[in-house]
Amino acid sequence: MKVIGTGSKKVLILQILDILKKYSDEDHPLTQQEIIRYLKDDGTECDRRSVRANVQALQDYGFEISMEKDGYCLYGRSFDETELRLLIDSVYSSRSIPRSRAQVLIGKLKNEASIYFEARVNHITNLPDLNQNKKLYSLMDQIDKVIDEKKKLRFTYNSYGSDLKLHPTREKPYIVSPYQIAAVNGWYYLVGNTDGQDGVSYYRLDKITKAETLDEKLVPMKNVKGLEKGLNLPKLMVEHVNLYSGDSVPIQFIMGSNNVDALVDWLGKDFTILEDKAGKLKVKVICNEEAFYKWSLQYGADIEVLQPADLRKKIAATVAEMSKRYKK
Repeated sequence: MKVIGTGSKKVLILQILDILKKYSDEDHPLTQQEIIRYLKDDGTECDRRSVRANVQALQDYGFEISMEKDGYCLYGRSFDETELRLLIDSVYSSRSIPRSRAQVLIGKLKNEASIYFEARVNHITNLPDLNQNKKLYSLMDQIDKVIDEKKKLRFTYNSYGSDLKLHPTREKPYIVSPYQIAAVNGWYYLVGNTDGQDGVSYYRLDKITKAETLDEKLVPMKNVKGLEKGLNLPKLMVEHVNLYSGDSVPIQFIMGSNNVDALVDWLGKDFTILEDKAGKLKVKVICNEEAFYKWSLQYGADIEVLQPADLRKKIAATVAEMSKRYKK
């Protein structure tokens, strides 16, 4: 807190508000004497009458401050502790936010509560720095602006090489009509339509470099396959597990009834159980074929794909190849 002289009465009310924000909550009310002591520590002399008058003024302005016998406490805040924990955990779990930026964000969130809250959320002290694109947030700002202006974006898209650095996936840059930024599994994705393609495309933001705005209007969503009725992100997330591009198709498979948690975790509740018999479920879902191919391999012997036939054959060929390798 800034040190203010005794005569700065206009600033006194702000100092008292800061003290209540920092040092009080429902379990830790502050007496007038304690507030006076904190003010004195900051170089401001004040009496009990002035404390009471300023707290009443804050109440009149709309701040939720209790004035009980055991002291004052600020209990009306922008976020309650449960909301702050959710926000802080979201920052911690994001793979797109660089560690240094995450620590700054978490510090700001902690400042929204009293000092007693911070002691209860110091359960994570280390963050893996998975994002090499340090310009991620300026890129997000740029994309937001491009979307607002309904223009196209040109950029280089990259993947990791054996040197663990990003390298272009092709020489020619991508030109995309951007529609939305989506947060999925801790990563940020650009949802749009790539020039020369008729469907929806997804690009991870931390793998985009050399982005530039083009003075060319984007392709309207109504002209993009799958977006004719607008952008339905929850539906896209379910049908395109891990955001693989391509068409969604009806898929039928058998899975153990003890794996329903996995189905809900990955597919939400947008699937149909056709049969529940002898501990086995026959399930139908609309999903991107390549995404489901990758997803099904995670569960190995716990799943059997029935339809479409081409997907079943592809999985069988992959399993046979895997078996051959492990027999060597």
